[in-house]
Amino acid sequence: MIKLAFCLVRKEGLSREEFQRYWREDHAALVKRHAETLGLRRYVQAHTMDTPFNQIIIEMRGAPAEFDGVAELWWDSFDALAQAGMTEAGMAAAEALTEDERKFIDHSRSPIFYTEENVVIG
Repeated sequence: MIKLAFCLVRKEGLSREEFQRYWREDHAALVKRHAETLGLRRYVQAHTMDTPFNQIIIEMRGAPAEFDGVAELWWDSFDALAQAGMTEAGMAAAEALTEDERKFIDHSRSPIFYTEENVVIG
């Protein structure tokens, strides 16, 4: 399987709570509606927690500011992703998701990339 990892930074003007509520409730429902069309096997939202431990670990490591969350999407293969995404329905679904993301995600500050998992413990 392949995974798309999307490190999300919220749009300016949204609080973390507003961002996470929209992502959890509204955007998640949209992803569910289009999952089969897009050939998605799994979709996980990892929401950043509001804890002082984030700042501690950032300072300890000299790391950049935290993201507001990480979205993970899985497909069976690049072929499965391409087959689903190249249909008329798949392209429309992808555009609907991207358009919705523009409501709450700052794309210019949100890295996105494909990965292949290497499970060490699990």
